[in-house]
Amino acid sequence: MFWGCMLWEGAGMGVKINGKMDADLYVSILEDGLQESLEYYGKNPEDIIFQQDNDPKHKSKKAMNWFKNSGMEVMEWPPQSADLNPIEHLWTYIKDRLKEYETPSGGVAELWERVQVEWDKIPPQVCQNLIESMPRRVRALYKANGGYTKY
Repeated sequence: MFWGCMLWEGAGMGVKINGKMDADLYVSILEDGLQESLEYYGKNPEDIIFQQDNDPKHKSKKAMNWFKNSGMEVMEWPPQSADLNPIEHLWTYIKDRLKEYETPSGGVAELWERVQVEWDKIPPQVCQNLIESMPRRVRALYKANGGYTKY
């Protein structure tokens, strides 16, 4: 598994996850991967509105306390709306880059290396385009009365 975040300025840290993620591991990733991403881009937690889905580990007391204690606002997000979340489309971008390799990866280790290489090469414009698409996505969902959209 892979955890990553994105900001207007570009992709944040990518974190390889071995095994199953629970609330403790998620908070550890926030403390390391998210904090390091913010520092890299010169951001403070108070500058950020963090978007995540409603996965139980994301909404756990431990995680929500971490956000509160860090001073970071968490965006309210409807359940089961992955098609609206820009990070989901960033995963698609990565998958498309991986398909461009001439040969399939020789195993999990090589696949991880490729994912990390492609993650690190994400142009800021890709993140900006995805973030700017949010109003269109929300309008489409509203127009569809919460039903299917092209996104």
